[in-house]
Amino acid sequence: MTSLPGIKQFDLTGKTAIITGGSKGLGLAMAAGLASAGANLMLVNRNAEEGAQAAETLRAEYPACTINSFAADVTSVEQTEAMARKTLELFGTIDILINSAGINIRGAIDEVTPEDFSKVMEVNVNGTWLCCRAVTPAMKKQGAGKIINLASTLGMVGLANRTPYTSSKGAVVQMTRALALELAPFAINVNAICPGPFLTEMNLPIAHTEEAKSFIVGATALARWGELQEIQGLAIFLASDAASYMVGSIIPVDGGWTAR
Repeated sequence: MTSLPGIKQFDLTGKTAIITGGSKGLGLAMAAGLASAGANLMLVNRNAEEGAQAAETLRAEYPACTINSFAADVTSVEQTEAMARKTLELFGTIDILINSAGINIRGAIDEVTPEDFSKVMEVNVNGTWLCCRAVTPAMKKQGAGKIINLASTLGMVGLANRTPYTSSKGAVVQMTRALALELAPFAINVNAICPGPFLTEMNLPIAHTEEAKSFIVGATALARWGELQEIQGLAIFLASDAASYMVGSIIPVDGGWTAR
């Protein structure tokens, strides 16, 4: 009987991962998850000091991994390309990209400004696209790669007073599907995670409001906010060989919110 691979499929030892928005929230949680599976990391965010501190914290926790940080604005062509070049210079490969950088501006459509809408789209959509674009040449040359985009359950269903965010995350869902088809011939797997209500810094302003209690947390099957470490398993899976047949998948992690 031919033996089948087991847990080693989830081993990321020797792999290099870029995580944008990697200094806090879900980005930092996923970075820690990948490091726990053996991956080397490049944490990317706009604040150099914040990124360096996050890298130092993870190095102390995962001393077997090489962990660096890089300050970049994901909306800049030049800076995202510099991010890719620096990662290749330090590590030699770019095996995994997690696009976790994102922002949210809430409000009714007649209260949110056009500038607010454009800002959310620029970071969440343009930033994701530019980072994918920056790493694609290296992944094509390697003949392998994993790209994981952070969409949202609000890219799958609607919620009032969220037109900028839902529009941006719906675009990320479609970007993921199109890019998955484009890059599959190069053995590059592109998939998306759709987090539900996680209690990140982005959601702290509404954490204790009546809206959160009834329409967000109250609508989940588990009746609670997600804990940051609960995103890690799916991130490790999609970054690993275990997900080699996953292409263009849009996967919610939402405590059952979209099941209703």
